[in-house]
Amino acid sequence: MSFVQREVESGQAGERLDVTLAQWPEFTSRSAAGRLIEAGKVTVNDRPAAKNYHVVCGDVIGVDQEIEQAGTVEPEPIPLDIRYEDAELIVLSKPAGLVVHPAQGNWTGTLVNALAWHFEELGQAQGADRPGIVHRLDKDTSGLMLAAKYDAIQIALQEAIRHRAIDRRYLCLVHGWISQSTGLVDAPLARDGREPFKRTVSDHPSAKSSVTTFTVLERFEAGPLDDGYTLVECKLFTGRTHQIRVHMAYIGHPVVGDPLYGRRAVKANRGLQRQFLHSYLLAFTHPTTIDELCFVDPLSVDLQRLIDELAPLSAGRTTRGNEILGALSEAPKAGKGGSPLCPDFCHKKEDIHGGQ
Repeated sequence: MSFVQREVESGQAGERLDVTLAQWPEFTSRSAAGRLIEAGKVTVNDRPAAKNYHVVCGDVIGVDQEIEQAGTVEPEPIPLDIRYEDAELIVLSKPAGLVVHPAQGNWTGTLVNALAWHFEELGQAQGADRPGIVHRLDKDTSGLMLAAKYDAIQIALQEAIRHRAIDRRYLCLVHGWISQSTGLVDAPLARDGREPFKRTVSDHPSAKSSVTTFTVLERFEAGPLDDGYTLVECKLFTGRTHQIRVHMAYIGHPVVGDPLYGRRAVKANRGLQRQFLHSYLLAFTHPTTIDELCFVDPLSVDLQRLIDELAPLSAGRTTRGNEILGALSEAPKAGKGGSPLCPDFCHKKEDIHGGQ
């Protein structure tokens, strides 16, 4: 179904647009409707409208994209790498190539389908199409993620992310030599007007506050086909789509292997088939037990291979680099129901303006 058009009835007058759409049988949830509206795929009287638009009797709503089908997510026996599980939440390591939730072009074979297979209870606060999901990673970003078994836990963890109470850190290899030891990128992000799938730094009123800090871990000398590389630890203070990838490109150091924002010669990616971005650390307070939990995840095989290949070009690791990479090389992988991993650096405080 590529196009659906319906007229607003008198009983719906005054409702928000996303609320009205959520009542259509084709939609799984209000959040699903909201995503299509934000993507510019919904019109009212042939004009784009915001999801908080209040519909009027007689308005004609049109959707020009395949609509998510109603019903629960189909469970699929996709293996999961569970690092921790208790009665209320799950910590897992997502491999590169796995889409987090069903969407246009990826209705099956997603992390959500896998979660539905492995767990009987999953939070529905994000809608029936995103059971258990607390936050997301891009398809080709690997590493640690949180999932929740109950609505209250799902909501509590999302609120913790919103209030910057969950420490999320990434290992990221970028093009070029970053001379400063730390940095902060405070640059609002909005959809790219020419390519809606992409994000861009913007001063448009629709742009959302986006803050990333980075700390240099290791630098690599330039070769004949590149201008060198820098391995950095990035910390998110907001969670916008493609945030790290856009911010690093914005400061002139795009992520190695990034097909959207890289804009570097293919050979400079040294054979890497996806962006070098790995969610290596999650630290947070358990919503119920109030325990301080911290998990770390060593680099995946393809990313570690590239670091090993660059080792002869290393200009030396920083103090922070020795601390993190040394700890990761020794970190075991906790199995299902295993204990959190708590290296000392999990609990170091970081000021948003000062790095570490």
